[in-house]
Amino acid sequence: MILRERHLIDAFKLATAPVVLALMFAYDALEAVPAWIYLALHGTYGVLWVLKSRLFGDKSWERPCTPLRGAMLVSGLSAYWAAPFLLIAGGRTAGFPPALLGGAVALFAFGVFLHFAADMQKHTSLALRPGRLITEGLWARTRNPNYLGELCIYLAFSLMSRHWLPFLLFGLAIGIEWVPNMRRKDRSLSRYPEFADYKARSGLIIPRILGPRGAPRIASGHQV
Repeated sequence: MILRERHLIDAFKLATAPVVLALMFAYDALEAVPAWIYLALHGTYGVLWVLKSRLFGDKSWERPCTPLRGAMLVSGLSAYWAAPFLLIAGGRTAGFPPALLGGAVALFAFGVFLHFAADMQKHTSLALRPGRLITEGLWARTRNPNYLGELCIYLAFSLMSRHWLPFLLFGLAIGIEWVPNMRRKDRSLSRYPEFADYKARSGLIIPRILGPRGAPRIASGHQV
């Protein structure tokens, strides 16, 4: 069996809940409500990711995983566990601001909707109408609504840590992995004649609310 990037990513996502639960046992945080909320959020996200990977996963993660790429993925994915470690091992569950807890849950919910709905729209559009650019629905004003959803999700996790380190690590992941992937996709999509218009009225990740007036809407189709 060929080890693919998806296998490594899925394994780490699925391992998140046991890791957080182990931290709660190790640091006597089984009575801490913020720890349980974090477990529910990040643990559920890991399970949802694996389900998405099986049902309508991103084909870009099907690449064979080389040793170097595997080491990079392990380092990056492990860094996402800094937030629960700082929250639980650092004793930051005590005196947790209720407003911050509510805001993190709301941000997470919004991110899950964007991330999974965008990927489902992409998957369905490619299945029904391959060979054309997706420029409507959640993709109308941002070329990466799925990344925008992940941005909200991981910002919620970082907020719950109540520490600057997860924000720094997340920023590094965006610069090293996300931005190059988004730029690479833009270069691939530039082969479509309508891409220039689409790019002018959409943001790379943050939606461009004020786009060119009268810009035509183009039917869903191929997206790489």
